[in-house]
This record gives sequence, C-alpha cells and structure tokens, in this order.
Amino acid sequence: MIAETVCSAVSAAGLGIAVVTAYRKRFLAATRIAAYSLVPVGLVMTGVVGWLADTAFSPTAWAGFGVLGAAWLLFAGTRAVERRRGGTRAERGAAGGEQTGAVAPRASAPSLGAGKRPAAGPASAPRATGSGSGSGEDFSDIEAILKKHGI
Repeated sequence: MIAETVCSAVSAAGLGIAVVTAYRKRFLAATRIAAYSLVPVGLVMTGVVGWLADTAFSPTAWAGFGVLGAAWLLFAGTRAVERRRGGTRAERGAAGGEQTGAVAPRASAPSLGAGKRPAAGPASAPRATGSGSGSGEDFSDIEAILKKHGI
C-alpha cells in the first residue's frame, strides 16, 4: 500500500516537472520527463510494485538471495583456487593424473631436439645480421624464454 502511494507521488512530481519544463519551451525534454514519470504508475498498475514489495519483506526471499550469494561465492572461490595453482596446465595434468592437454599432444608439439642439418655448404651457412654477430647468439635469449615456458 505504501509502495503504491510513493510511486504515485513520484509520478505526480515528475509530471509537475514536465509541465514546468514545457512552460519553458523545452518540449522534447518535457516529453522525456513525462515518459519517465509515467513508469512508476505503470509498474503499480501491472502489479510489479506489489510483487517487489512482497519480495522485499519476505524472509524466504531473503534466504533465497542468501543461497544464491553462497552459490556465487563457491563458484568464485573455486575459480580463484584454480587460477592460483602452480605450474603449467600440462604439469598439473601429469601430477593429478588428468589429461587436460591436446588429444594428440606429440603430434601438435613443436620439435625441441636438435634437428638433422645438411652438410655445411653455402646454402646452409648461417646468415649474418646487420650487427655482424652469428645467428646462434641472436636467439639465445629467445631460446631461454621458450625453454622456461616448456616450449
């Protein structure tokens, strides 16, 4: 009962502000204010306000909101624990006995071993870079990063 009265008062005040705005020759703004001020009366007439008022003062509804909050906390907690685990996904899978990697991990993994190289010749000679250093030295830091990440 009180919620309906408050909504009606808010609508009446909004319509009054819309009239004052229209008197100042700002018709577009007055129409927009009138539209906003009619929303609470429409909600009262459809019964939404009564339903919300019953829900707001219902201990069962608040208990339901508490259960939903507890469920959300459980989801968020498991997500946080999952993110804080150490190691890579493959290491966690090997330690826990799960297979979380690819279906055929050997088929998609890049080759890390020393590959077969043809005999030294003009076609297989390392190219010189602009600084004049060998290609082995240029990529040593990149190789270290890749080895660190297990690639």
